[in-house]
Amino acid sequence: MLFTREILEEQEDKSLAPYGIRSKDSKGREFPEEEPAYRTCFQRDRDRILHTTAFRRLEYKTQVFFNFEGDYYRTRLTHTLEVTQIGRTIARALGANEDLVEAICMAHDLGHPPFGHSGESTLSKLMKDHGGFDHNKHSLRIITKLEKRYPDFDGLNLTWEVLEGIVKHETEYDQSDAADYNPDLRGSLEAQITNVADEMAYTAHDLDDGLRSGMITVDMLSGIELWEILLSTLGIKGNHLDDLTRHRLIRKLIGMEVTALVNQSIVNLR
Repeated sequence: MLFTREILEEQEDKSLAPYGIRSKDSKGREFPEEEPAYRTCFQRDRDRILHTTAFRRLEYKTQVFFNFEGDYYRTRLTHTLEVTQIGRTIARALGANEDLVEAICMAHDLGHPPFGHSGESTLSKLMKDHGGFDHNKHSLRIITKLEKRYPDFDGLNLTWEVLEGIVKHETEYDQSDAADYNPDLRGSLEAQITNVADEMAYTAHDLDDGLRSGMITVDMLSGIELWEILLSTLGIKGNHLDDLTRHRLIRKLIGMEVTALVNQSIVNLR
């Protein structure tokens, strides 16, 4: 059986929850284009993001530890892939559009400068006389202006829904600026899934990297309720964590967070 775009869109209609965004209902692109034969519009967006120069550059951008400190530690690229995996899992469980979530997840950190949030803070201070620097705004600038890959337009000409998800990206470290994208409304469910997947990924994996590096110790975590629940659930005792035990803890942490989120979201969405 050949899976054309039309068949993929029919499958979305059957499999997505009523609140999931259908690709056939997209508000479209700034510059009209012929629809692909075998991909939905959100799948095309995901692929365009994947092939950008900005996406490849994430490999050498700091998450917490510098790239040269060891190939174990996470970079912006590995973080982005982890956010994408968590986001797709949540979207699938809730009946949201996985492809839209994946596209937003893959683009959410494209505008980050080197050296993590410290680098962004320093760059913003240096540019204070020119409006400062915000990586969310720069992400939008990259995908709408700076990427030069098509003869008929600058940027990637992504769908409105993906652009909205990027500009409405919010976490503890990110504030949205959605002036042109229904600023009085929350982002789509798919955009909100990206936000929480980002937080789950960086909290769990920064903890993982911190424990491995020795910058975080078991003693520092002692007494924290969630940490104690993890230890108790897995039957872990003592202050020494070998690699296997640490992996079990981080895996369980993510699993508990995803399960709790999905269960509560189902209640909220009823």
